Amino acid sequence: MIRIRRTLTALATLAGALLALTATSSAALAMNVPPGGTAGPVQAPPQVHTVVVGGMPGWQIALIAAGAALAAAAVALLLDRARAAHKAHATTA
Repeated sequence: MIRIRRTLTALATLAGALLALTATSSAALAMNVPPGGTAGPVQAPPQVHTVVVGGMPGWQIALIAAGAALAAAAVALLLDRARAAHKAHATTA
């Protein structure tokens, strides 16, 4: 049974890698072909300047990341204490 599970895990991993490869390779192999064939010079597309308005400052991103790390640590601590208390009650019975 363990061999079957390991084989299925390996197949799922390979399928995921193949899916990721096919999803990214299509954009990498794309070419800009002008309509009417390849005869004549190809004009470069105009350069686009993006104007970024708004956004989130770096200190807010750092604050959110620190808060998420503290919340995850608190949940992990509570789960560890609950597991330890459950094991202590199971051994005394």
